Amino acid sequence: MRHAFITGIPTAGKSHLAKKISESLGMSFIKIDDWRDELQRDPILKEWVDFFRNKNEEEYWQITSPDQEWEDLRNQSEALWPAILKKIKETQYLDRPTIFEGVNILPHLAHRDLDFPGIVMLGDSFEVVLERNKQEPRWGSTDELIRKEAEAFWNWERPRYAAEAGKYGFKVFSDPSAAEKELTILLTV
Repeated sequence: MRHAFITGIPTAGKSHLAKKISESLGMSFIKIDDWRDELQRDPILKEWVDFFRNKNEEEYWQITSPDQEWEDLRNQSEALWPAILKKIKETQYLDRPTIFEGVNILPHLAHRDLDFPGIVMLGDSFEVVLERNKQEPRWGSTDELIRKEAEAFWNWERPRYAAEAGKYGFKVFSDPSAAEKELTILLTV
């Protein structure tokens, strides 16, 4: 058994899958978002941890293109990555198989710096993405903004995660059952 990661769009079911597999295989599960409070204490990283939340969301969706939103996510991920990678490496030294989950584990970063496999989850339908975002809004404070955010996840981020995953050789999944099978294989071979 070894380590693995799950990345992809918010609301794709990454945390649910990571928890399910970690429990069935007796592994640790680390949600990268759980490190945000610690990262936020660093004055340089604080700006990046809160990058989206510090913006006027309504204005952001009006003036931001899909390419710019992806660039913002890439910039945030790359700024946070050295601290995230350090914590991943510290966890690896504990010699306990672990599943790491988070949107900021972008495929190009994982390819460059991680020595273990992973998968990319893209969500199974827009309706499911929207419903999950309504249940646990990532940013939105109104129904309209929650919908815009879900649309960005589905229409803007989803194809970009898929393209980057393909470029770096990571499998992508819309079907949670198929993702579970693949991740189980990666962790038990």
